[in-house]
Amino acid sequence: MQFASVRIVTADEARLVAFYERVLGVPAAWATEHFAELRTDGATLAIAGTATVPMFAPGSARPAANASAIVEFQVDDVDRVHKELDDFLTDVVNGPATMPWGNRSLLFRDPDGNLVNFFTR
Repeated sequence: MQFASVRIVTADEARLVAFYERVLGVPAAWATEHFAELRTDGATLAIAGTATVPMFAPGSARPAANASAIVEFQVDDVDRVHKELDDFLTDVVNGPATMPWGNRSLLFRDPDGNLVNFFTR
């Protein structure tokens, strides 16, 4: 088995994709008007519109309803990234801080309220 991606379902694909293009610094690859992927060296983040949900099972996913998962990306320098994104991020949960396990972490929310963690080991 091989890990493929994390998928976020949203009611506004264009807005969420544009947000992640900016914070990740990579362009999205759009497969359809309702599905795009942002590929980094270590993972793929998929963004899907609500129009894709019935293809799996109607009502199986709801946009902006996450209250448990954190999407994480390892970066070279959390403090530098925070400075670069400071004017862009509107919902910083926790500015750069060193966690008890040693990672330096920046925790913020995307436009749908999903938690995103940028960290440096």
